[in-house]
Amino acid sequence: MEWRIPFNKPALVGTESGEVQQVFAQGKFAGGGTFNKACNRWLRDHLDASGVLITTSCTHALEMAALLCDLQPQDEVILPSYAFTSTATAFARCGAKLVFVDCEAATMNLDANAVAAAITPRSKVIVALHYAGVSCDMRALRALADEHGLKIVEDAAQALFASYDGKPCGTLGDYGCFSFHETKNMHCGEGGALVLNRPEDVQKAEVLLEKGTNRMQFFRGETSRYEWVGMGSSYVPSELNAAFLLAQLKAGAQITQARLASWQSYERLLRPLEEAGHVALPNPPRDCQHNAHIFWIKLAGKPERDAMIAHLKAQGIAAVFHYIPLHSAPAGRVYGTFHGEDINTTRESERLLRLPLYYAITQEEIAEVVHAVTAFFALTGETHSAVG
Repeated sequence: MEWRIPFNKPALVGTESGEVQQVFAQGKFAGGGTFNKACNRWLRDHLDASGVLITTSCTHALEMAALLCDLQPQDEVILPSYAFTSTATAFARCGAKLVFVDCEAATMNLDANAVAAAITPRSKVIVALHYAGVSCDMRALRALADEHGLKIVEDAAQALFASYDGKPCGTLGDYGCFSFHETKNMHCGEGGALVLNRPEDVQKAEVLLEKGTNRMQFFRGETSRYEWVGMGSSYVPSELNAAFLLAQLKAGAQITQARLASWQSYERLLRPLEEAGHVALPNPPRDCQHNAHIFWIKLAGKPERDAMIAHLKAQGIAAVFHYIPLHSAPAGRVYGTFHGEDINTTRESERLLRLPLYYAITQEEIAEVVHAVTAFFALTGETHSAVG
């Protein structure tokens, strides 16, 4: 259907076509060229990382991270059940056993206490997904990883321009993985990036990226032979995607500030509904600077959430739920198990509703969404408390 207020509109800043036209002018379209290198350099400088490689998707970045972790069959990977499928499949492909754990109700992020309880001698990796651009409790997760000799892979798909204790998300673990899918704050239609926080991993990752060859080292003059040296795949995005992405990265601060202003408007306008007990609103921890990727509300339960979706849809407003817990999915039951008690994951996922939020959304559209949400409670006479 045609939405009056869609859930998402891919960001356009107006400079993308100029960058893309330069690709036509240069006449080089395959990956690994000027614009791939420029994106890698921009991200590396922005993040102050040892290395960054843009990829064809965040899924592929996660797969590369999993391979760099050198997982063996029956090694255990601890990850949130409240996550997208790519967070799991990247590690299941290596033959690892997935150990799903509960999330925090307040942030929907990995519960560090649940992670601690799930660690065994076979544990090798913790996957920290920064939901809605709000960082996990990386201090607690880093302490666990250091104590038990585990690696941390940050699924920072939603978290570019977000930080924890002043340090960018994606640089807090061993590897960070970003998404540039069109639903993300900055995008190139489809794309991703792998952040390498250990210098010794940079060359290994370059081989994985370039189909198992030493192509990148060869073109830098670091080796005299261009040859197959290890395992890899074709994870390199085209120059067209990279040129589009470079324009978005250069405007990243502008995009983030606009989204933060919209997020803050939602928070201010919906506060009376929270005070009345109708909804719960996000409240990111003080040590997390989020990037306004998502504005969610929580309702009393799934029936009320579904009724709200239908109410907004009738007015041409697209609002959507998010992840179905992975441990309850058919593949989740094959490739993993849930450790401990599911206190928050299922209950909170069934309450959560994402409201429209995108770079070009106007204050008038935000006010209209809030008016429609408020009207729902007047129409239903709802008195159940959603706070908590």
